[in-house]
Amino acid sequence: MAAVLIFAAVLAPIITALVEMIKKAVNMPINFIPVLALLVGLLIGLIAQPFTDLDYVNRLWAGGLAGLAATGLFELVKQRDGQPKEGEF
Repeated sequence: MAAVLIFAAVLAPIITALVEMIKKAVNMPINFIPVLALLVGLLIGLIAQPFTDLDYVNRLWAGGLAGLAATGLFELVKQRDGQPKEGEF
């Protein structure tokens, strides 16, 4: 399991960059961005066979985790303007 998490940590910034490139190239609703990140993560995890000795199921898990983490990683560093909505901290 540790190898899957390490591989997911390596893939997360790569997937973040790929999803950002896709977002700039294709006009899509922002509600689909996490699904896009998950799919890109699964694809990258599947084709990353030459770079790791994990079997394909573990690579898919790592890619899926990295895809979901990539969305959170982007939201973490994204600059936000304005004040929080009423009722938010």
